[in-house]
Amino acid sequence: MKIRRSKAGKKAYRLPDSGGLFLFVTPTGGKLWRWKYRHRGKQKLMALGQYPDVPLVTARKRHADGRALLSTGVDPMENRKAEKTALKATAENSFMTIAGLWHDHWRAGKSPQHVDATRRRLEKNVIPLLGPRPIAEIEASELVAMAKAIEKRGVGDMAKRALQTVGQVFRFAIAHGYAKKNPATEFKPGDILKGTKKVNLARVEVKELPGLLRAIEIYRGKVITRLAMKLMALTFVRTKELIEARWDEFDLEARRWNIPAERMKMDSPHIVPLARQTVEVLEMLYTLTGTKEFLFPGDRNPNKVMSNNTILEALDRMGYRGRQTGHGFRGLASTILHEQGYEHAHIELQLAHTERNAVSAAYNHALYLEPRTRMMQAWADFLEQTQRSGRVLPFRSKVA
Repeated sequence: MKIRRSKAGKKAYRLPDSGGLFLFVTPTGGKLWRWKYRHRGKQKLMALGQYPDVPLVTARKRHADGRALLSTGVDPMENRKAEKTALKATAENSFMTIAGLWHDHWRAGKSPQHVDATRRRLEKNVIPLLGPRPIAEIEASELVAMAKAIEKRGVGDMAKRALQTVGQVFRFAIAHGYAKKNPATEFKPGDILKGTKKVNLARVEVKELPGLLRAIEIYRGKVITRLAMKLMALTFVRTKELIEARWDEFDLEARRWNIPAERMKMDSPHIVPLARQTVEVLEMLYTLTGTKEFLFPGDRNPNKVMSNNTILEALDRMGYRGRQTGHGFRGLASTILHEQGYEHAHIELQLAHTERNAVSAAYNHALYLEPRTRMMQAWADFLEQTQRSGRVLPFRSKVA
């Protein structure tokens, strides 16, 4: 009651408790807990907090803890400074801090999509479990527990990627003196994670292609979605590469789609030769979205692209759930073009499967451009004839 009723005066004054503990009332009305004590012959004054944030019972508890420490010969104020220094050092050397430094270093030269995906993988899967821990104290058993926790959510592949990223963070830590060992090298993912069977993304059999193409042609949903499926079939690019396409990437006169490196999985530019039928679809699409940045802007926000599930959901509504995905057009194109005798290197390059090093990436994207252009036109002709006839027809000509 005495504390609550105390008022500010012209001068500061003290309200004593016991054992050197007192409340210091300032002229501005502040009420500060202080403890006056002696250590090795020197008088000390230690702050214990401010009332009412620190009530009387808490102030007395802190005072009692300090007196107990003082009785052992330890200066409570110096001990608190040492604890703060230790906490600061722990924060500066925590896994979260070092992971941030690694990410800033590693991101140079990487595509924005890859950088963002790696950051999100760390923030969602790793930091919640390892973040505050001093990186030099983390043991292999902690990484095992982290990986198993991720796998338990049904994302075993994510667990493997998380371990890979954690290993990179530890290599960075060792190189810069933050750690002396890399616990991620003490075991292999296969030692702790269940094996996963690689499953190809769903696609129809070649004999079912005519029906699929006709279903796309008479699709009753949004026109933009129907055109997206047609372009997917004609160009067989990855779904993400298609839905994030920008109009400034296209040269319809030259019949070329130039996808920049930062949008490609292999981090190198990619050229898609545009067949006559592809240009016709693009010209139709241009009348709908040509004034926008993206070919496929979102319904709610035109500054964003449509959902990457749009094509899959459309195929589901058409009766192809579990039988065909947008990505499945890539597998169909690869199978049919190989059966028709087209060069494996040309097909793989058009699928953007071919890995390229930093030197060759600058020009290899244009490699085999003439035969690839002829191949893409023959592919478009094949799709057109197959859709119209209702049966799979052979190519008119084959590129040697």
